[in-house]
Amino acid sequence: MSSPGPVAGPAPAAARPRDPQRGSDYADLSRQIRAAGLLERRRGHYALRIGLVVGCSAGLWALFVRSGESWWQLVLAVALAVVFAQSAFIGHDAGHRQIARSRRANDLIGLLHGTLLTGISYGWWVDKHNRHHAHPNTEGRDPDIGVAPLSFTADQARRRRGLGALFVRHQAYLFFPLLLLEGLHLHGNSVRAVLRRRPLARRPVEAGLLALHLGGYLTAVFLVLSPAQAVAFILVNQGVLGLYLGCSFAPNHKGMPILGADDDLGYLRRQVLTSRNVRGGRFVDVALGGLNYQIEHHLFPSMPCPNLRHAQPLIRRFCAEHGLDYHETTLGRSWAEALRHLDDVGSRERLAGRRPARDR
Repeated sequence: MSSPGPVAGPAPAAARPRDPQRGSDYADLSRQIRAAGLLERRRGHYALRIGLVVGCSAGLWALFVRSGESWWQLVLAVALAVVFAQSAFIGHDAGHRQIARSRRANDLIGLLHGTLLTGISYGWWVDKHNRHHAHPNTEGRDPDIGVAPLSFTADQARRRRGLGALFVRHQAYLFFPLLLLEGLHLHGNSVRAVLRRRPLARRPVEAGLLALHLGGYLTAVFLVLSPAQAVAFILVNQGVLGLYLGCSFAPNHKGMPILGADDDLGYLRRQVLTSRNVRGGRFVDVALGGLNYQIEHHLFPSMPCPNLRHAQPLIRRFCAEHGLDYHETTLGRSWAEALRHLDDVGSRERLAGRRPARDR
């Protein structure tokens, strides 16, 4: 597989001539996916997965209370961060209507696993994530590549000033340390989402569940632990959560082609050319919540997570037949590609910073 480098405009797309009698290429692929039964719900899988997450969460919190004041609680902080992330993955699947047939049931699962168990506003996240799915890696349209202080394009880097510009020049080296703050960042955005006046579905419910999570979390930590231990527990727990989620989502699109706001690629090509798969077997499937099958997920967001691995051979073959670059690599190389892109953007900014003002 070739490794496409970051580009500053629409990515090239090879296409075979279409047969007007059969409709679009994507319609052809959709018919194959439906015929294979890959869009059918997997209730047993999700019942087991939800049971494990809820059971592990309850067990870890019970062990936390029983253990009392101890610096060994930092080990539980790491374990709870993993459970929080797995709960967030279930919220992600519910947001895509992968789990249940009805929207109400999916939203209930999403609210319980996203807002209540993880402390991340489900409604705020779904709105942001849907905009990402509609226009992945598209300048001005994908919220995931418009997050300060990172810059994913030369235009974004040129707009940074002061400390922002200094950060961009070294952003590849600061990326993973920055992820340690991502958990706190997500909680902060969630609180802002329920407090500000912008539209938010089920605001009173979101506010109540978020208050219950944050209030219960902080009360438990500060009642059981000494003040110093409590602060350390929160920092470790939220740091690991942010790092885990960031390392799970970063391989999906970072370092893949970036499209211009006016790109005219069709749905099929836009989703495939901007997404990256990560191989690594069942362990990686579980650790990344199925997000390692990013191409399949972006083409069919409502496909249940356990079906993605079964759809992969069909979709990879389809892409080969239609001249589309299906990019798959290892987890380590996916991070390296993302960091290389950030460093390329930062390098251009470093060079610009060394040139005299009259030469810029």
